[in-house]
Amino acid sequence: MRTDHDNRRVTAYKTMALIRHFDKKAVNLQRTGRLGTYASCLGAEAIGTAAGLALTRDDYFVPYYRDHATLYLRGVPLHQILQYWGGDERGNAFPATSDARRDLPYCVPIATQLTQAAGIASAAKLRHEHAAVLATCGDGATSRGDFYEALNVAGVWQLPLVVLINNNQWAISVPRGLQTACASLADKAVAAGIPGVQVDGNDLDALLEVLDHALERARAGKGATLIEAISYRLSDHTTADDASRYRKASDLHRAWQNEPVRRLRDTLAEAGLWDAQRETDWQQQCERTVEEAIDTYLNLPPAPATDMLDYLYAELPAALRDQRNALAVVDQEVRHG
Repeated sequence: MRTDHDNRRVTAYKTMALIRHFDKKAVNLQRTGRLGTYASCLGAEAIGTAAGLALTRDDYFVPYYRDHATLYLRGVPLHQILQYWGGDERGNAFPATSDARRDLPYCVPIATQLTQAAGIASAAKLRHEHAAVLATCGDGATSRGDFYEALNVAGVWQLPLVVLINNNQWAISVPRGLQTACASLADKAVAAGIPGVQVDGNDLDALLEVLDHALERARAGKGATLIEAISYRLSDHTTADDASRYRKASDLHRAWQNEPVRRLRDTLAEAGLWDAQRETDWQQQCERTVEEAIDTYLNLPPAPATDMLDYLYAELPAALRDQRNALAVVDQEVRHG
């Protein structure tokens, strides 16, 4: 009989396989001019999936630009993720009924989301919410001032903040060894007076254990935690990058031997939770799901011109109301040809 833990692991694998399929298709869309510059999550599927499974509906998630799996598990449709990377601001308007209803949008500037996450955590504490704030970043973000400021205030105020570093070994083209002399990025927690934990970012079970503990600790009012998840970026930094110019092919080949999707699939197969037929069926389902998302994305109508004024004020000033009314007429003319 399957346990809840077994079901959670199977759900994790299905998500990781789906997101890998989605990721490949997103890169192809960019290469054919139908998506903007895109940041792949290839090699980080276990990290994003574990984060999504560990968060509760009442928690807050503050993502960085590789967190496609987490946002998907929080209830953001795949076509909406494509909207964001296609330059459509509506991709940031997460469904109001989803777990992502209080989450922040993707953050592309490095580390700036961390001080925002600390602010959210401070507000949650002041309101006595039984909630944690999970913020993610890459290893490059640990060289930025915002990272240290967020950890410092989280430590001194005992904020319910968990910072999860995806240490994929590369800050664009800068290897970890040229960024810091610390033995581990988790050691950076010491100066803030909070726990620091290092975990295998390719091991779904280990990630869930560490994240579950850190998030529950935060919800219980016991303060912040810094988690360093060791992974390897199997893709270019973004579709605007060519990692072959600075990364050894032998290093990439070695990293592929330990990649998280196949690793979890093999673990599930050994436990009798997965087999070849399930794999075939699920891959076919992934193909259908992603193609449907792409079709939805490519056929979305343009945003109405009134959007540029609808999200600026609680109550629109009279002068702007006149402009909005004029734009609404234009929108109607465009819709009806």
